[in-house]
Amino acid sequence: MFIFDVSNILNLLLMLIATILLIFLAQELKKSYITGIILFIHLVILIMHVAQLVTLPQEYRDMLSVLARCIAIDFVFVFISFFAYLWVDDIEAKKMEKKSLDNSLDWLWKNI
Repeated sequence: MFIFDVSNILNLLLMLIATILLIFLAQELKKSYITGIILFIHLVILIMHVAQLVTLPQEYRDMLSVLARCIAIDFVFVFISFFAYLWVDDIEAKKMEKKSLDNSLDWLWKNI
């Protein structure tokens, strides 16, 4: 059974570097859809890991801890990419002088 093991330190670093670079690209271009794509990809990976955990055959029960770590790391990446989406959406809205998707985090953006 193939498991995309994001708990492996090399995979984790590569995903983190790619996510950070894409967030900075979205921030420089002021395009929130780039961070939306990142969020969507991390959600798909999370759903894939949960589906693998639910349908895990009995002979692969030793992979249960690996999948649990992967799901925890996926939640962290979803959290990071969601706040990055809100941040870049706020930047894009200020550039285009229109209302942001959600202004409830204005106190946070003012401190950044």
